[in-house]
Amino acid sequence: MDTQDVSQAPEYLPYLQKQKRILQNAQLHRGKALKPTKSRDEIIMEFMFCRMMSSNKLANDYEIRSSFVPPAYPPSVAALSTLKPVLIRDLTLETHHRGFYILLRAVTPTDRMTAVMVVVEDERGDVLMLQVYNQEEELSTDGRLVEGTVILVKEPYLKIMADGNYGIRVDHLSDIRFLPSHDPLVPVSWGGRRGMNQTASYCKTKGNDHFNKGQYYLAIDWYSKALDTSPTTDEALIIRLNRALTYLKIHQFDAALYDLKTVLSDQESSEKALFRKSQALYHLARFEESCKVHQVLFATFPNNTTAKLEFNRATTRLAEQRTGKYPFKHLQREAKKRCPPLLDRGTYIGPVSVRPTESRGRGLFTTEAVRAGDLLFCEKAFAHAFHDEVAGASGSLSILMNPETNTITIGTQADLIVLIAQKLYKNPSLRSKFTDLYHGSYHPVEVAEVDGTPVVDTFLIERIMSLNCFGCPLSSRESHLRTMKEAGSQSEPSENKKFHSCGVWPLASYINHSCYSNVRRSFIGDMMIVRATQDLPANTELFFWYTHPSDSTSKANQPNLKHWGFKCNCMICQDSTETEESDLMKRRRLTADLVNAFQALSKPRKPKSAMARIEELISKLEETYRKPAVQAPRLGIWKAYLGVAEAHAAQGVLAKTVEFALKTLESLGYVLEGGGVPYTPGAPLHVMKWGLMMDGLVRCWMILCRAYCDLAPELASQAEDYARITYRICVGEDETFADTYSRFSKGTDGLLDGVE
Repeated sequence: MDTQDVSQAPEYLPYLQKQKRILQNAQLHRGKALKPTKSRDEIIMEFMFCRMMSSNKLANDYEIRSSFVPPAYPPSVAALSTLKPVLIRDLTLETHHRGFYILLRAVTPTDRMTAVMVVVEDERGDVLMLQVYNQEEELSTDGRLVEGTVILVKEPYLKIMADGNYGIRVDHLSDIRFLPSHDPLVPVSWGGRRGMNQTASYCKTKGNDHFNKGQYYLAIDWYSKALDTSPTTDEALIIRLNRALTYLKIHQFDAALYDLKTVLSDQESSEKALFRKSQALYHLARFEESCKVHQVLFATFPNNTTAKLEFNRATTRLAEQRTGKYPFKHLQREAKKRCPPLLDRGTYIGPVSVRPTESRGRGLFTTEAVRAGDLLFCEKAFAHAFHDEVAGASGSLSILMNPETNTITIGTQADLIVLIAQKLYKNPSLRSKFTDLYHGSYHPVEVAEVDGTPVVDTFLIERIMSLNCFGCPLSSRESHLRTMKEAGSQSEPSENKKFHSCGVWPLASYINHSCYSNVRRSFIGDMMIVRATQDLPANTELFFWYTHPSDSTSKANQPNLKHWGFKCNCMICQDSTETEESDLMKRRRLTADLVNAFQALSKPRKPKSAMARIEELISKLEETYRKPAVQAPRLGIWKAYLGVAEAHAAQGVLAKTVEFALKTLESLGYVLEGGGVPYTPGAPLHVMKWGLMMDGLVRCWMILCRAYCDLAPELASQAEDYARITYRICVGEDETFADTYSRFSKGTDGLLDGVE
């Protein structure tokens, strides 16, 4: 949704076809024995040369990465005790070796492209490449995977890589373990330390050393070892406190809570344990529980100033969660400053609930009557991958291709998969919030945990992400301003926007598609704001468009929703389907003529005749529509009406300005009472029914407001109020409205000069 899908773009299809051929050719070798063509030294030297070349690339080189989703395969769900060891020489190509595990040791430093790559050896000394996907950037820098690290891969998959060499590919986080030197599985010949007399105190000290170096995963390994060496009660409490703090550092909040629960069962008033528990709960967005822990902490340790500040932060989040009241203007500034723009805010869920629908699975419904502009929910992203469009950074931009689903996208979707996989792996309590989302026909494994490790299915994540991902701007206000500044008198080139940044918002994912939407989404950083675009009674299903509705000049322009497995049957699409081809052809011709006529209007010669020509063309264009606009908004005509209204406003023809501004609204399905000229004193302007919501309608209402200032001063403020509501719906908030629009602006549409 609003992502840059280039699946049908001819310039990208050859890459997808090439990858399909590579996969097909690879399958011809399935089950064949591995026959190395290069020596150990050649493989290592070749890797080190490629690593040196990649490290010499300039950091600001503009390069878009290519990332391919391989054929889906399930993660290992076998307990390690049931698996048998295997060596490299015993592996066969293009095979998932179910029932086996392999021990490997890194013999080079790592390199990173779309995967973390390292040359590894087995106990015989045979080497090949190991490609590990969906790992954190820090994997190669925090001591976990360095030269000499011992690695265990469950049920390994041997493949022929793109360069023709052999490699083991690991997609699932739960299929790989990086073993500390004291792990019993590490061979003595590789530095294993079995039989060494390591005390709890020694192991704790080793953990502290790694913690102080920022090597948090290594610290956890040693703290865990310390707890296995029969520590005293006091030692165990300190070790668990230390390990909980370390878990907080790497965002494993579930694990931190487990350790803290043990500590607090022995020491209910442990200051450190209470504080760290409040932090873990806070970062899991369990704000009410966090506040309750803070209350105990504050009552017992009133002089802890840091805890007091954190208590205030937690109560603020809880208030946001309960009331939906946010300092939106501050959020706009905060989103600009943060990179990535991850805002420290709570999710508000207003008068909505998830329920079954008649034909589209689950949907989101109102639980009470709401008015146009009302806030329905404000949701923080489950995961958000940011691309800095302004800076032009290319580091996170990639072409993600899936040969199985024949989809190609450009953006940060590949990074989003990594972020989600890491989040689910680190905090299994969040699993259902994501995995309950629609995932098409994909059949995930049923096992959630093996050997105390969460099972994370990368391909389930990719499928859910692809079906529930939203492209998003840094701020919908900035996007709105860009649209308004680019808008000419006849067209708005950015109305159908595509974005490289993207995220998953679980609650919003339950909203089904309709071109004739009744809610609108907007963004501030990683917060999605959803407001009603119409007055809606209770128990109304909510809809917004997944792809922008077309202008209905061709039946082929209907939104492509095959990705989601359905076809839109809203009134706009029905009208397009039922319209005769002759009317569509006439519509296309008249639309082209209108573009030329508006271009002629900008020239100084004969503006009156140009305007007459435009009005004549619009009148003929109206004749190609059969259904009333209140039933099927006329997407091919509203911009023309708005362009005429703005042209009349620029020439000071105010009665015509009002006439065509009102026609703009009516063409999008609005039903209005009052507001026409000549004006009857005391008769208000009232929207009886709201129509389709477009960014350009803020301009429309402000054009009306400025015209009314002279023709009907009583209506000016009413039009401005409607402009504010429309702005609130499109941008997400109206706290910045006065900084953006004013009836005293020099421009005819009220947009202030120099606004950013």
